[in-house]
Amino acid sequence: MEIRYLVSCVLALDLLLSTTESSNPFHYSTKLNRSSFPAGFLFGAGSSAYQYEGAAYADGRKRSIWDTFVIENPEKIADHSTGDVADEFYYLCKEDVARMKEIGLDSFKFSISWPRVIPQGKLSRGVNWEGVKFYNDLINELLSNGIEPFITLFHWDLPQALEDEYGGFLSPQIVDDFRDYANFCFQEFGDRVRYWITLNEPNLFSKSGYATGEYAPGRCSNYIGNCTEGNSGTEPYMVTHHLILSHATAANLYRHKYQASQKGIIGLAVSTRWQVPKYQTVSSKKAALRALDFFVGWIVHPVTFGDYPKTMRDLVGNRLPNFTAEQSVLVKGSLDFLGVNYYTARYAEDSNTSSILLSYTTDSHVNETVEKNGIPIGELTGASWLYMYPKGIREIAMYIRKSTTFPCILLRMEWQMQIMFITSR
Repeated sequence: MEIRYLVSCVLALDLLLSTTESSNPFHYSTKLNRSSFPAGFLFGAGSSAYQYEGAAYADGRKRSIWDTFVIENPEKIADHSTGDVADEFYYLCKEDVARMKEIGLDSFKFSISWPRVIPQGKLSRGVNWEGVKFYNDLINELLSNGIEPFITLFHWDLPQALEDEYGGFLSPQIVDDFRDYANFCFQEFGDRVRYWITLNEPNLFSKSGYATGEYAPGRCSNYIGNCTEGNSGTEPYMVTHHLILSHATAANLYRHKYQASQKGIIGLAVSTRWQVPKYQTVSSKKAALRALDFFVGWIVHPVTFGDYPKTMRDLVGNRLPNFTAEQSVLVKGSLDFLGVNYYTARYAEDSNTSSILLSYTTDSHVNETVEKNGIPIGELTGASWLYMYPKGIREIAMYIRKSTTFPCILLRMEWQMQIMFITSR
């Protein structure tokens, strides 16, 4: 199992940056340990069901959209691999938990595979109790080893049955099915789980799954990517709308039915990357803010204010769905915390390119680049898209702090060290 480090971050941004930055912008010290952080920080590991569980067709689990995607689109997977076997965590979880304890980790963030516990997607069609037993055993094993479980309900592996039936998150029907799935998880696991994340990076799921087609279910306009179906100008916005409503409905259910007795907290995790104005011009500075609105604000603004950012309303027009008055009330404030996953940064400059071929990827009118005057924004890591830009952690945290009313919890930061962040409340 791939172990990453999980620590809380927000209170220690200045400490972290002062100990990792040097006069060489591409040199970072690794002189960090537990004593570098205040008491209450949690160190742990994290992954997601499809990435590490394996046992894709074992003990009653049915296909997810990722099982289908990797079979039908092998060219979109760098090594043509699948999650059929993965790290075999399904079979090796006790050994891996023992390793977590040996390392000294305090917490483990994992996702529940919806098609493993409710194979046909709808609770009314039956529960796979073998899958439920696996997660019960995992939670108990973690707790018996002094490790706090953090559960993500949806990390992109939608049951294929719902995709086939009504298009998954393209349809408002998903909201009720997600509510029922979430309710089942709260009921079965909530007596021992205090930390719930409804959605992992819904903005990235919508962008990569429905605008560029790089991720499952692999939908996009044919002028954007290699997809057989999709509309990059409308579907990403529809999917995000239904994701936000699904989150808010599940969070509202948890708060009214379970929170008082289970004493947990609930939120979601958003994907972020910092935007640096490419030039010290008004147009570049505005472009950086638009890029943030279209990626981070796309999720953060509705759950804070009940609607999408004005920049998105102005540029996307009637392709951007509307919340009803009742939905706006439901969505606004639907978090106990906001999880922030930070990876890297980009230079942003204004793009005046216009086209009748509409797409989420161009609606912001921003051109994002990884270099300026031939110099990259940070040191390139082993991943072609990931450049180290540590001071973006402070910038994105401050941006969100000014933009929301929620505690800003840095759930994950990925550099060469692959550090993950989360805080206790």
